[in-house]
Amino acid sequence: MKITQMSVFIENTKGKLYALCDILGRNKINIKALTLAESPEFGIVRLVVDKAEDAVKLLKENGFIASIADIVAVEVSDNPGGLASALKVLADNDINIEYMYGFVEKASDKALMVFKFEDIDRAIAVLCKNGVSIISKDKICQL
Repeated sequence: MKITQMSVFIENTKGKLYALCDILGRNKINIKALTLAESPEFGIVRLVVDKAEDAVKLLKENGFIASIADIVAVEVSDNPGGLASALKVLADNDINIEYMYGFVEKASDKALMVFKFEDIDRAIAVLCKNGVSIISKDKICQL
């Protein structure tokens, strides 16, 4: 139920995000989700891709600083309060969220939220116990 996410540090200059995406595209690595956080000097791009290990290797070979982390993708109702219901489960069980971002599932009326937790195994157990739908790596790659 864990999904692999890449984090890539890039200079905050013109063309760097393009270069990263171009390398992935030319090597047939499909981006499923992406978020970019920036500062004046650099950005952190977090990506869910279909071949994370291959992608990290390629990016490192091309001078990027890249790493892998485990995350959890949760399916929530795509309506007002849908995300809040999942967050309530986490808050009620004292689960800390390090960061999160969302993306749309094309094949349904659900939204997908990606979470990085302080204690991922405990978070997965709490979410499952409370009926929150966790999405598998295979399902993400099929989107």
